[in-house]
Amino acid sequence: MILLIGIITMLASWYVSNKLKRKFEEYSRFELLSGLSGKEVAEQMLRDNHIYDVKVISVEGRLTDHYNPADKTVNLSTDVYHGRNAAAAAVAAHECGHALQHAQNYSMLNLRSALVPVQNVSATILNILMMVMIFGGLMFGGPGALPIVLLIIIACNLVLTVFALITLPVEFDASNRALAWMESRGITNTQEHEMASDALKWAARTYIVVAIGAFAQLVYYVMMYLGMSRDD
Repeated sequence: MILLIGIITMLASWYVSNKLKRKFEEYSRFELLSGLSGKEVAEQMLRDNHIYDVKVISVEGRLTDHYNPADKTVNLSTDVYHGRNAAAAAVAAHECGHALQHAQNYSMLNLRSALVPVQNVSATILNILMMVMIFGGLMFGGPGALPIVLLIIIACNLVLTVFALITLPVEFDASNRALAWMESRGITNTQEHEMASDALKWAARTYIVVAIGAFAQLVYYVMMYLGMSRDD
């Protein structure tokens, strides 16, 4: 069952990721009438919201865009940083949406940031336990070790699921801020705004797939543990 969940999640992730890339490529062909680059869109959005301590920088890679609250930087991939199209504008404004969340002390972003180290530790523990189980390491702990290991796996999956669920409102809110600002400032016309909105919707769906996958794995291990308890 866990293999089936993994395959379904992987296929869904592959589909959404490829759809997002195709959307980005499609909308990158339409240059903004405003002529603004992703860098210029980001800088203008920050200025309009009176944020002057955040830098907009270019990073290598494709769709590697992110906001780093630790050093207060909006990191834009090369295509977005230099791009003068609806897709680049949408992504740049979205990442600035996170900068606005940070500046305004948005509670869900703060909670997500606080969970990052816990999430990282949980993911590491899960990877180790999966490797041990694959190579039959549990046999050395005797049959009594399995319930304990399952409880640890459930706890780690719970952290990953909570983290994935908290990420959803953070991402949706950042997109809503971006789209509202672009519309109010006339960064995009009606057609360009629809493109930007569609691109951000597909980007959000990548997080939805992750959340569904994490929840499905959590339920699977909980059911496994409960089944084991009933057998005892």
